Amino acid sequence: MVYTHGTWIVKPGQEDEFERRWHELAGWTISNFPGARGTLLRDLEQPGRFVSFGPWPTAGHADRWRAAPGFADRVARIRETLESFEPRTLQLVAEIS
Repeated sequence: MVYTHGTWIVKPGQEDEFERRWHELAGWTISNFPGARGTLLRDLEQPGRFVSFGPWPTAGHADRWRAAPGFADRVARIRETLESFEPRTLQLVAEIS
């Protein structure tokens, strides 16, 4: 199991637009990759800082998502609202329930 993870620093005043565009990417992802899941969190102390993550069965699945037609265009639209973006692919090593 791997997780895609992003830290998004949004331009002041662009938070609502960022969220809208992130939801567009999420909707496209669900339509094209059934079973995919994603979570978006907002930092309470720094409201322009968001973190997103979602699980994938393998790194190959995450790579196919990122390479799929339509992904780059949607991320480019999100980037218009950002000061910075830090994407990661993380491997699950422990989980507590």
